[in-house]
Amino acid sequence: MSDIISIGEMLVDFTAVSAENGDIYYKQNPGGAPANVAVMAAKAGASSGFIGKLGKDMFGLFLKETLEKENVDTNGVILDPNFSTTLAFVRKTAEDRSFVFYRKNSADTNLNFNEVKLKLIDECSIVHFGSLMLTGEPSKSATVNTVEYAKQQGKIITYDPNWREKLWESTELAVKEMRSVLRYVDIIKVSEAELQILTDCANLLPAIAKLLNSGIQVVCITQGAKGCIIATKYGIERFPAFKVNTVDTLGAGDSFFGAFIARLALTGKSLDEITMDDLREFAVYANACGALSSSKIGAIPAMPTHEEIMALIKKTPDDTGYKI
Repeated sequence: MSDIISIGEMLVDFTAVSAENGDIYYKQNPGGAPANVAVMAAKAGASSGFIGKLGKDMFGLFLKETLEKENVDTNGVILDPNFSTTLAFVRKTAEDRSFVFYRKNSADTNLNFNEVKLKLIDECSIVHFGSLMLTGEPSKSATVNTVEYAKQQGKIITYDPNWREKLWESTELAVKEMRSVLRYVDIIKVSEAELQILTDCANLLPAIAKLLNSGIQVVCITQGAKGCIIATKYGIERFPAFKVNTVDTLGAGDSFFGAFIARLALTGKSLDEITMDDLREFAVYANACGALSSSKIGAIPAMPTHEEIMALIKKTPDDTGYKI
């Protein structure tokens, strides 16, 4: 039984690392946004589980073992010998990061709804999903049907419209599918670019208003070095970032959101019972987590412990307002 169930893709990130002699080599790291969220939620003290399909290959076995080591329930994980595990090669550029994906007809995109263990949904309080399972069938139907079932059971639904243009047939299809699931969502985490994609609004306030008017109750906007914005129908607050030596931002947003929803789960409260003070506490904790995650290479390997997060918060000057 888990507080949080995350459904979606898990993959191997091969992250580019520069050797002292100038050579580039690629380090194998576990990743995949929904899996990252599940791992960080567990590290933050909530119980979490993952639903998804991996290839029954060296990479799939590595990923399942990673989840188990991180205390994520793997009862919903399928190892399928008929498909390969998704691989991504990631290289940081001066402007951003560049990705090359090996995902065509891969295991995660071949998850079927009849393979989803709905008992895991019945027993949790929060269901998290991302947009990349919507790129094709059968994973799209498996995800949407699971989320719809969870909504009918009164679960809190959290969503990350993770924008990866190269994984879609077209931008038009991506926008259509990413927006199609908003009706289920209670809490959303977006970058400013993803916010514009979902709303067609170039300005922040109208874009936030559009999401809130659609029925979403909490909008989390991650802004990298600027921190984050938390918006509800009761108000909007900005939280500055914690200062760290940034090395690699891959997975930092996932760490932020995993920490955020873990704090929500640990309150035991329904969304209607959550106050702005609660949301402030979640945001501070999540900001610290995201900052620490960006100070190391990789997604899951860079994730901090609860103790490390609290230590960063406690050593921050009081005049920032960062207190828990």
